[in-house]
Amino acid sequence: MLAEINYYPLVRIQLVGDLAVSPHGIFTVLGFLVGAALFLRQTRRLGYEDDTIVPVLTRAAVGALVGARVFYVVNHFNSYASPVEWFKVWEGGISLLGGLFGAMVVAWWSARRAGLDFLRLLDVGAPWLPLGVAIGRIGDIVIADHLGRTTTMPWGFRCPDFPDVGENVGSPCPPGQLVHLTAAYDLLAALCIFGLMLVLRGRVGNRRGQQALLLAVLYGVNRFTLDFLRDDLRRFGLTGSQWAAAAVVICGVILLWRRRDRPSERWPDEPSTEPVSGSVGP
Repeated sequence: MLAEINYYPLVRIQLVGDLAVSPHGIFTVLGFLVGAALFLRQTRRLGYEDDTIVPVLTRAAVGALVGARVFYVVNHFNSYASPVEWFKVWEGGISLLGGLFGAMVVAWWSARRAGLDFLRLLDVGAPWLPLGVAIGRIGDIVIADHLGRTTTMPWGFRCPDFPDVGENVGSPCPPGQLVHLTAAYDLLAALCIFGLMLVLRGRVGNRRGQQALLLAVLYGVNRFTLDFLRDDLRRFGLTGSQWAAAAVVICGVILLWRRRDRPSERWPDEPSTEPVSGSVGP
């Protein structure tokens, strides 16, 4: 029987001299590239030119990096002695939800500049986002990051006897004790959401933006629930991610309800009988 999860985290891969890379970063980039490749495959089917879509994805990636750091710094503002430390990203400290928010804001701005239908593009890319998240979480598991509260469950992760963040573990944990490996939970949940989005694609209505809103609600519920197992800074009983997730879920449900009577449109994957230009207006 499974008694515990016990392995030696690989926090960094040494390259040359002091230069090293983290599996966390490797799998984050890999998740983005896989999701972007699948997204581009679908946009090509719709007639969009790569020269129109790739700049939007590139700017969204930059927005994700900025948003991930800003959200983390704001949520842990009292942990920094000076503003200089806000920019020390090599010391760790990013937020997935902050990254997603930053990416969405920049992508919206970039798509509008290019005359693209942002909501339609979100619908097309909705299934690939949780797949990218799941791939990125592999890196968190490899370095043993986002470790949660202590547990007696048989699948708990055994913390090192002498945990040293950045050396033999990715985040603080009580020496020698079993804790929730929340990154693994999020990986499994993201894969389930990915599968559900594929199954429901085009079957829950063809209203513009509906798939994107459904994804936001599903992943928001997941993060809100998951953070009860994490040992993180809390305000009024909830983590910063939980407050953000709750806002996303509430807004998503309201928007889905308000859009329920809107007329259906052609589903993005359905072949078009008319030529589609490389730039589709909103």
